[in-house]
Amino acid sequence: MRVVVLGAGIVGVTTAYRLLKDGHQVTVIDRATGPGQITSFANAGLVAPGHAYAWASPAAPKMMWRSLWQGDQAIRFKPRASLAQWRWVLAFLRQCTKQRTQANTAVKANLCRYARAELQKTVAETGIAYDANAGGLIYFYRTAAAFAAAARKSQMLRAQGIAIETRSQAEVVALDPGLATCADVIQGALYAPDDESGDAYLFSKALAEYCTARGVSFQYDTVIRRLRAQNGSMTGVETDKGLVTADAYVLCLGVDSPALASPLGIKLPIYPVRGYSVTLPITDFETAPRLGGVDEENLLAYCPMGDRLRLTATAEISGYSTASTPANFAPMLARAQKLFGHCADFSRAEYWVGLRPMTPTGVPIVDRAPLANLWLNTGHGHMGWTMSNGCAQIVADMIAGRAPEIDIKGLRYEQN
Repeated sequence: MRVVVLGAGIVGVTTAYRLLKDGHQVTVIDRATGPGQITSFANAGLVAPGHAYAWASPAAPKMMWRSLWQGDQAIRFKPRASLAQWRWVLAFLRQCTKQRTQANTAVKANLCRYARAELQKTVAETGIAYDANAGGLIYFYRTAAAFAAAARKSQMLRAQGIAIETRSQAEVVALDPGLATCADVIQGALYAPDDESGDAYLFSKALAEYCTARGVSFQYDTVIRRLRAQNGSMTGVETDKGLVTADAYVLCLGVDSPALASPLGIKLPIYPVRGYSVTLPITDFETAPRLGGVDEENLLAYCPMGDRLRLTATAEISGYSTASTPANFAPMLARAQKLFGHCADFSRAEYWVGLRPMTPTGVPIVDRAPLANLWLNTGHGHMGWTMSNGCAQIVADMIAGRAPEIDIKGLRYEQN
């Protein structure tokens, strides 16, 4: 079967790989100059089932409200004169009950656990390199109260089969001697031994090269203008370089998905949530962190990637712009310098802003669309890297007529 994948980010490339394995003739279309250059380019790097909590929680509305005058909140709301933004925010707030948080977290955790195993299969099959680190991830806390609350909360993930262990300050340093210099601020940590990390961009690039060598066609620098449909089926993709047709189509365009799907009557509740990323050269490998993790009370993620240290922070509901100023990065840099100023060169920082394609539930939409030959694989939010290989396999299974290996009830289009 001829299949067109729309989008060459981490989700699109992994989808292409799984379709290639099934023997399909695959074409991938993307406006960027290469794979993984938009949302996947400089993300946190954490493959983190142990952090699969739904962002829509009882605590989120207070953070959003305080963010209107306090710029240090983990979730920031910057109101716009945008009907799409307000619809999404209201839908998000409806998910912020304890019951919905638990239900959405369960779906995310189950998917992430499955997807991590599928990532390992992909790596074993292809042998690609991407600065991977399979030593687990550390989520540390600065106060005893927050640590105790997190330990209780982690039962939601343990119930989905995710291994999470509590660690004392001394045990954290034993796990990662690179945290010894900041041990005095750590009261305890949750350790997810099966979590991983790696560079999603390098992974996307290497997997795209692997697929290209085996016959997948990647059409870069190609702007998708419109999706054509007739009599309940897709008939082609209009691009700035002509019409592309196939037997089946998979939409993997992240924050661009709603605009293309809407004229077809497909309403995707996806809105961008900005994140900020800084990548630093490591200057002292002896004292740098060996494992990735999160400074939880500051919501600062860190991830060693070869000779680099990636820092990420902030969830900002503010629209589609990726423009930034030094002030946008100042809070995270101030916190990070206290932790890692001794082992990384902050004067040579590389800055990046990405748009996470968030649904109000935090759960992606992975399903057949109302059109007969269109499939959806979009809305992965902050966990596209973690979820990508699993969602790709689910789509490949559906296109082949196979039953997916996990329950996908929570991923259905009509449930979002």
